[in-house]
Amino acid sequence: MAAVRSLLGKTAIVTGSSSGNGRAIALTLAKAGANVVCSDLTPNPRSEGYEEDGQHQTHQLIASRIGKDGGSNNTIFQACDVQYPKQISDLIKRTTSEFGRLDIMVNNAGILAHLGTIVDSTEDDYDRTMAVNVKGTYFGCKYAIEQFIAQKKFDSSSHSIGKIVNFSSIGGVIGLKEEPAYCASKGAVVNLTKQLAVDFGKKGVNVNAICPGFLQTAMVRPFLDDPERKKFLDEVTPWPTLGVAQDVANATLWLSNPESDYVTGSALTIDGGYTAR
Repeated sequence: MAAVRSLLGKTAIVTGSSSGNGRAIALTLAKAGANVVCSDLTPNPRSEGYEEDGQHQTHQLIASRIGKDGGSNNTIFQACDVQYPKQISDLIKRTTSEFGRLDIMVNNAGILAHLGTIVDSTEDDYDRTMAVNVKGTYFGCKYAIEQFIAQKKFDSSSHSIGKIVNFSSIGGVIGLKEEPAYCASKGAVVNLTKQLAVDFGKKGVNVNAICPGFLQTAMVRPFLDDPERKKFLDEVTPWPTLGVAQDVANATLWLSNPESDYVTGSALTIDGGYTAR
């Protein structure tokens, strides 16, 4: 993992920052010195999550604590429902108004709308999943890339002009039981990531995806609280313990740093070896 304060002077947006992976990412980027714009439907953490200090909002923790440990306490919260492109555009405009630039876009917001087979799912389940997981990521990338290019022209002697980290899932690279719309949406995120890397690599924009496995987050809690499902996950995951949100936060930090400039178009699985079977 990159050194503390390695993102000093950089500005990052993290969608879905109030809980789970997004919260851990926002706190980690702030500890590395970045100005962090926290964004979610609401600033309050989900009650069913695994957050420490769950009574505090993410941007409040950054503002009150991170700076004392040598990181950045420059942060704001902006509500954003990523299924509406205008709200994403407004989010980036607010970011540049407050901090002057955007350097890192973490498209983390996502949903699992329905657990069941395609026969049991509804059109609304499909539409909501695609609107958040695919459309939200698509326009998060579009507006971030436009901002990166407007800020700086790339030359071979400089670092990347902007970093995008999209959140897919192991469901984007393999099939997961009873998650048809979710897997379809996360597969789309993986291939969108690869396509954008092809179009914008020469311009100095890095676009990568992270594909988490079953981590301790609010979205995964129903699986972990079910003894049979938990037993299955323990048996089929090669690593002896299941992952936590900090595991993906550490990877996001690395993908946000100059040391990963030659990495683009990748889909990094963080799953304890689940997909290696």
